[in-house]
Amino acid sequence: MKVEFAPLSVPLQRRLQTASVVQWVFSFLGLAQCCTVAFIALFFTRFWLVSALYTAWWFIDREKPSKGGRRIHALRNSIIWRYMRDYFPITLVKTAELDPRQNYLMGFHPHGVLAAGAFLNFCTEASGFSTLFPGITPHLMMLSLWFRIPFLRDYLMSGGLVSSDKESASYVLQKPEGGNMLAIIVGGAQEALDARPGSCTLLLKNRKGFVRLAIEHGTPLVPIFSFGENDLFEQVRNPKGSWLRRLQHRLQQIMGISLPLFHARGIFQYSFGLVPYRRPICTVVGKPIPVQRKHRPSEEEVDRVHQKYLNELCKLFEEHKAKYNIPEDRHLEFI
Repeated sequence: MKVEFAPLSVPLQRRLQTASVVQWVFSFLGLAQCCTVAFIALFFTRFWLVSALYTAWWFIDREKPSKGGRRIHALRNSIIWRYMRDYFPITLVKTAELDPRQNYLMGFHPHGVLAAGAFLNFCTEASGFSTLFPGITPHLMMLSLWFRIPFLRDYLMSGGLVSSDKESASYVLQKPEGGNMLAIIVGGAQEALDARPGSCTLLLKNRKGFVRLAIEHGTPLVPIFSFGENDLFEQVRNPKGSWLRRLQHRLQQIMGISLPLFHARGIFQYSFGLVPYRRPICTVVGKPIPVQRKHRPSEEEVDRVHQKYLNELCKLFEEHKAKYNIPEDRHLEFI
């Protein structure tokens, strides 16, 4: 006998969607501290052997974040991520086919405050990445700092996150069988300080390391623009030259991460809180830019490919902005 379950009511669906996003936001902000405290605290309990064994495993497995990570498909396919997708909602748009016999280097723009689109599209299957791009395995680079935290490192790798160093990038891009995609949020943590609704400013003018990496491996570059990424949070005013911006830059130099002062809505009210606004995100994947391989490219060659990348990114933005309510007179600004 076949058992059929009644569909969830709309109010319950909305509560589950909100809960999934709240879990994501606060796990990202507090999971690192919780993992560290738990790891140390276990040494002072009868379960000290757990931390002792994990320490040994950690040492043996220390290179894994730079060797492609260790994804767990059950976690990538969790229903939690589908609720999170529907909260905003988030969609992934393909504009060109990707050959699974090749590797690709994708530049993701903009960073936003918490890079929600990058995480959900490439670290989960909620938006159907594997269906849109069959035969392609996505990897998303993240600051190496986070992979030094016990337990958290394994959770991050389960979604396809890898450390953001050249060794890690080269490991993915040089796989001869192809079918690998490495996504880099080019603007990084510093760009998050300019993430506010309506902003089209990208920290990209002098960011050329990813272009050099693509040339060294002969890997096609793929521009990605995530419309709505900057609209999820308001940010405390921090113009360049202000005391707050100087403090944020100083903390970034010390800690390696930026600390944007952001706010949006609450869990049970819409006036103030840390839960992102329910605003749609549409991540548009552009067409590949062929890159000729050269072991040691000159500055001129890097500049030429970099300029071509900027042109293709602008073209992608201009072709799609009208669909996502971007004013006709608004254009990308590179700093």
